[in-house]
Amino acid sequence: MTSRDAQGDAPEVAPRKVTELPPGIAPAVILVEPQLAENIGMTARAMANFGLSELRLVNPKNGWPKKGVREAASGATHVLDAAAIYGSVAEAIADCQYVLATTARERGQMKRVFAPEEAMGELVAREGQRTAVMFGRERVGLTNDEVSLADAIVTFPVSPDFPSLNLAQAVLLVGYAWRQASGRARLPFTGELLSPPATREALIALFGSLEAALDGAGFYPPEKKEIIARNMRDMLHRMSLTEQDVRTFRGALRALTRKGG
Repeated sequence: MTSRDAQGDAPEVAPRKVTELPPGIAPAVILVEPQLAENIGMTARAMANFGLSELRLVNPKNGWPKKGVREAASGATHVLDAAAIYGSVAEAIADCQYVLATTARERGQMKRVFAPEEAMGELVAREGQRTAVMFGRERVGLTNDEVSLADAIVTFPVSPDFPSLNLAQAVLLVGYAWRQASGRARLPFTGELLSPPATREALIALFGSLEAALDGAGFYPPEKKEIIARNMRDMLHRMSLTEQDVRTFRGALRALTRKGG
């Protein structure tokens, strides 16, 4: 095995970024003989999106590091800086106690086959164990021998009309499923109302302002005024107005009545 410390004359990198999770909690992502710098960079970005940080590369084509890989990572360079390079799949998984192999096609091997959600549930249940998910070459994926080294298979419920996934897309789906299974998939914001619900007093005042404005504009047919007014009150109730909503409505009504007057 070689690592980023053995990359010849590679420039000195900044100290390791403090990540959300320390190494060893989330599964390692193993790319087997990746070819394109863009795919490796976008994989790093996809990993960082969901808190994965341990990237292992098996015999990356045309050496490492690759030109353009950092640009493709869009800031997730801490994943690239910590990437470890291995000479074989066996070396890359040597310290792992549970390994999953991703594949888009049936391999004729007697292994359990999981969708990403089920697979990540299996990983999360193995707390304290070193785990990894293997992804194959861009064009041909993993070999049957490489798949045979895994405990189970992960595949994706894609359309049979177009089952091909980009490498980074596959990593993104697995990363998302892991974050969900690990209980870390909390939304960054909730859309919670910043203004409390309107009181009855505020709503009744709004009804009065609205009905007076409509009456002054000649909106109501005389014989249907009470029915229409009640229907409009029901409409406003269904909107679950906040105090700010009521203030906005009443301000708009005042502006309209001033202009009309």
